[in-house]
Amino acid sequence: MTFVKGHGTENDFVLLPDPRGELELTAELARTLSDRRSGIGADGVIRVAPSPEHPDRFLMDYRNSDGSPAEMCGNGARVFARFLVDAGYQPAGTFTFDVRGGERVATVDGDGDVSVGLDVVTLGPDGPVAVVAGREHRGRAVNVGNPHLVTVLGPDDPELADLDLAEPPSFSASDFPDGVNIEFVSVIDDDRVRMRVYERGAGETRSCGTGTAAVAAVQLARTGRRVGTVTVDVPGGTVHVTIDDDGRATLRGPAVLVYSGTLNPAVLAG
Repeated sequence: MTFVKGHGTENDFVLLPDPRGELELTAELARTLSDRRSGIGADGVIRVAPSPEHPDRFLMDYRNSDGSPAEMCGNGARVFARFLVDAGYQPAGTFTFDVRGGERVATVDGDGDVSVGLDVVTLGPDGPVAVVAGREHRGRAVNVGNPHLVTVLGPDDPELADLDLAEPPSFSASDFPDGVNIEFVSVIDDDRVRMRVYERGAGETRSCGTGTAAVAAVQLARTGRRVGTVTVDVPGGTVHVTIDDDGRATLRGPAVLVYSGTLNPAVLAG
């Protein structure tokens, strides 16, 4: 089995080229490949396969590192688009590919940045709480095709870097019955924020694309805006999120393919 390792602002992925659509990306396979000690190591695994719905497109088949399927992964989509171009499946420029339950439009530039359109960002109610080390952090529910809880740290809260995210933050299952990605935000100015994230199915990661979109929408709303661009600094780098008049987010930032290889069959045999 061949693979490619890539990352978008250090949110890292194993890509499995499957041009004939013969590989089944099971939960067990995703867990095995994602293991940072006995596997390759990644926040998630992406199968690159022909789309069953559109013969002229490719499908991004994605699972988190714990094997669970995810509705969408913004940084994974950018790395996926970079792979399609670098592997010769798509010319550079703007093109469409499929994801679970929908499609995405990506633009791969010559400067190394990749932009990808996300879902409409829907702001939910204020009030849901994330609990870290026994301390409550009140936030806002946001949907970007997957669920998020965005909490903006106040002057009485710990510094962003001091939050202990070694253990998963707790939250109300009645607010998020399918789990939730939780973002913690420190505001720099109206147009720039810092973020850490605890991802559903992956733990704390160096970045989360849909999480940055959720954070950007909340920051725009906090400053009395519906549209605009917010720069989001994450532990793995910097991305830029633009929200348009329709509420759709576009995520732009670097996407890097690091290396490729062949997996020892003995690893899969267990």
